[in-house]
Amino acid sequence: MTVGTFTVLHDTRPEDTRLPAFSVSTTRGFLPRAEPIVSLPKEFDVLESILTRMPIKKFDGTPGLLANGTLGETVLKELPDLTSAVEKYADNLPLQNALYRDYSFLASAYLLEPCHERFLKGEPYGLGRQTLPKNISLPISRCAEIAGFKPFMEYAGSYALYNYRLADASKGLEYSNLRLIRAFEHGLDHTSSEAGFVLVHVDMVRNSGPLIAGVVSALNACAADDRSSFIDGLETIVAALTKVNSVMDTMWDKSRANDYTSFRTFIFGITSQSMFPNGVIYEGISDEPLSFRGESGANDSMIPLCDNFLQISMPATPLTDILKDFRQYRPGNHKAFLEYVNNRSRNLGVKEYALSDRDSTSAYLRILNQVRDFRWRHWCFTREYILKKTQHPTATGGSPIVTWLPNQLMAVMDEMIGVWENADKDLDGCEDIMERTYVQRETLRKEVEKYSKERGVA
Repeated sequence: MTVGTFTVLHDTRPEDTRLPAFSVSTTRGFLPRAEPIVSLPKEFDVLESILTRMPIKKFDGTPGLLANGTLGETVLKELPDLTSAVEKYADNLPLQNALYRDYSFLASAYLLEPCHERFLKGEPYGLGRQTLPKNISLPISRCAEIAGFKPFMEYAGSYALYNYRLADASKGLEYSNLRLIRAFEHGLDHTSSEAGFVLVHVDMVRNSGPLIAGVVSALNACAADDRSSFIDGLETIVAALTKVNSVMDTMWDKSRANDYTSFRTFIFGITSQSMFPNGVIYEGISDEPLSFRGESGANDSMIPLCDNFLQISMPATPLTDILKDFRQYRPGNHKAFLEYVNNRSRNLGVKEYALSDRDSTSAYLRILNQVRDFRWRHWCFTREYILKKTQHPTATGGSPIVTWLPNQLMAVMDEMIGVWENADKDLDGCEDIMERTYVQRETLRKEVEKYSKERGVA
């Protein structure tokens, strides 16, 4: 399916190893083109052995290296530099993505192991390891370069969307059939909160194909001035986001709030974190410290796609600058698609076209409402899982924990209010939506004020 000059796949060509693991499609959405590679070639047996032994609770239920505080010494003692083996498979891009996933898990565990040990004692995180040794820094830098990522853990390429396997290939992507490939804490037990945290994200994104199809259809219809098809595209987006939000709501049961901070330690990044005040030295890569943002669900592509399609106005603040910086931490094809949709929507005047007709205004506002619902739930997770559990001031991606999400959530609510107040008040199905929005906007203002005052945040 082609929108303008960007091709969105329908046949994801799962056997083609020359294509990157991630390419946007109407069938698999923002998930990888094929199921993630689980097993590495034999040249990486030592890496596989360390990763298998690494979790606090191994697959067989016994304590692993992180439980014993011995991962760091094991890495230095056992792991050779396998960069030459990485080069051997340079033409196999999905395999490079799997290598990137595995090395990023090892890098994060190695750097943050001391912080986790302090966390267990009830102490502040303190400093992580400030140097990444050559046997990790060289191969992760190379496979990340080939696969198109930063040489540090990212949401799509390693932690979440390329970190699941199917227990039974015949049962597909049903949630009960999903398992983690790599984990830090108890995640190899699929009933654990760590597994739930990751796999609910996978479950959400497996519903992104119709979202992409709706955006592509609406853009093409707008270009052709086909109002009926445009509205159909908008309604497809509403239905897709409604499904995504319903899956997102299962996080409360599948990943419990009291468990989150214990495995969260390992998904912090380097940028803006007290554990790495000067960055991290990547031995053999740079004499100067390097800094990368950590894994964050905010790097998922579904809501940014909606932001770009709807042309939601974000405030000119340092918090929005962080949102823009996050754009770097996505698969290359995702980044290109989001940028294309942004430019295409702006050039076509999608927002103006939608708001020039009563029925399409209603659909446009209901899409905004789904984006609001998503971001409101994300804020609720932040409040219950983080703000009530820890005083650490930054999220895993390095954004301010109190003010960053409200920056975007408030912008969406303001956009909704602007549309509503300039439209006919009898828009179908929108009265209750707006009543809820006004109430939540005031609630959000009070909550941000409360947590900012308690934490001394401006």
